[in-house]
Amino acid sequence: MINVERTVISQYGQSPTIRALIDSMNEFIDPRADLDEFYRAYWNVDTAEGAGLDVWGRIVGVTRLLRVPGGTDPIVGFDTGNVPYDWQTMSYGRFANNGEGTGGEAFVLNDTAYRVLILTKALANISATSARSLNALLQNLFPNRGRVYVRDLGNMEMQFVFNFSLSPVERAIVSQSGVLPHPAGVLYTVVIAPVATLFGFRNINPGSVLPFNYGVFNSRPN
Repeated sequence: MINVERTVISQYGQSPTIRALIDSMNEFIDPRADLDEFYRAYWNVDTAEGAGLDVWGRIVGVTRLLRVPGGTDPIVGFDTGNVPYDWQTMSYGRFANNGEGTGGEAFVLNDTAYRVLILTKALANISATSARSLNALLQNLFPNRGRVYVRDLGNMEMQFVFNFSLSPVERAIVSQSGVLPHPAGVLYTVVIAPVATLFGFRNINPGSVLPFNYGVFNSRPN
């Protein structure tokens, strides 16, 4: 330490044995490197990694382990006339949970993705659930991806709208991590509607809509 004398209390200040031990330890042990490394790897969330980020995750209440639903297994359901059919009978298909399925595999977020999730969850923990704060939270979670916002539908309902596609991992983050807060008692749904895949009329944004047989009606949340 630069000034080890300041760490010795007056009770032992005149003890030659204790002072000799302290001076000897100070000569051979420099705790500054360990303290700097602890600050980098654990204390500072911007630089923490591995186990350090796991500690931050427990503090804010979010895990890096997600279950990514498997999208290849058919779903048990009724004949809808779809060609090719997208359903299967008992013993040959899996049950679905809100369109996401109960199957899938565990996925561990890497440090970069987990850090963003931790910071977003920390913001969610202290933010009011107003449209303004929720929009800021969504922009932090999905920066430079396109339009993402919340809609107040009235009657105690709201929507999280994504105008870009989400990967299976991002869908798991949205549906499982609990990072998207909402006002108490308010029903929320998630709509994923990439801007270039909806049926509609030509407008001032070329390429934002598609004609018959190439676009879908956005009649209900995904």
